[in-house]
Amino acid sequence: MDSLDNINAVERMQSYIEAHLNGPITLHMLANAAGYSPWHAAKLFKALTGKSPFEYIRAVRLSRAAIKLRDEDVKIVDVAFDFVFDSHEGFTRAFSKQFGITPRSFSQNKPPIKLFIPNNVHEIYLALQKGDYKMAETLKTNVIFVQVVDRPSRMLIMKRGIKAADYYAYCEEVGCEVWDVLSGIKQALYEPIGMWLPENLRKPGTSLYAQGVEMPADYSGPIPEGFDCIDLLPCKMMIFQGQPYDDANFEEAIGGLWETIKNYKPEIYGFKWADEDGPRFQLEPQGYRGYIEGRAVRQLREV
Repeated sequence: MDSLDNINAVERMQSYIEAHLNGPITLHMLANAAGYSPWHAAKLFKALTGKSPFEYIRAVRLSRAAIKLRDEDVKIVDVAFDFVFDSHEGFTRAFSKQFGITPRSFSQNKPPIKLFIPNNVHEIYLALQKGDYKMAETLKTNVIFVQVVDRPSRMLIMKRGIKAADYYAYCEEVGCEVWDVLSGIKQALYEPIGMWLPENLRKPGTSLYAQGVEMPADYSGPIPEGFDCIDLLPCKMMIFQGQPYDDANFEEAIGGLWETIKNYKPEIYGFKWADEDGPRFQLEPQGYRGYIEGRAVRQLREV
């Protein structure tokens, strides 16, 4: 049996879990989906996802339950039964153990919590094939914080590049001192950002990647020489925040979150990507807080 067979078997189990998340799932059901014995299916699943099938199912269910409690006006007991917990008490114990807060307190206060967002096992397999074991482990232990925030009308002060599509090419084109200039601009709404501009915000002959800082919409202060400014309309941004990491491993942390965003399906949570509404951005990588990116979304209309 070659490795691709193993990958496909685990992916079939992941798909089965996704399709049956709100109903009973047994190891025999997963084994049938995989096409292997229960023992072998469970062994493959843990080897490639970092979790046993039931650890994985519980983590996904609790993360989906948390999003429902955060975004909807629902009863905790109803959410518990929706995600196949036998009782309010059992759900509360599991939720508290997973997130360090009771579901009632979370529903009332909505603090940031780390959600489990599973990655496609093909990405883990490719990392292992390349010998990138750090990346494989990052993808396996993929616990991240995801939230949707409202951005107001604002002004963006930025320095455009020429052809740059990433940070390194951008620094070669315009230099690395742009960040220091942006950090010195007073009245900024947030910290400086690196960003990937959607087509509607780019000028002909300018770069995909740029750096900038968001200002109040009525900002009338000085604009640094050679910088551009544009107005941004109100929008919703989905913010992804990875786990804290050693600063020396920033490339693995960034790569792991990029794989998550690439495979993420916002429709599951009632949103769709809306890149034209605002630039996808990254904050300065700092290991103590985890790597952070934001991408514009729009809420799907309720049927």
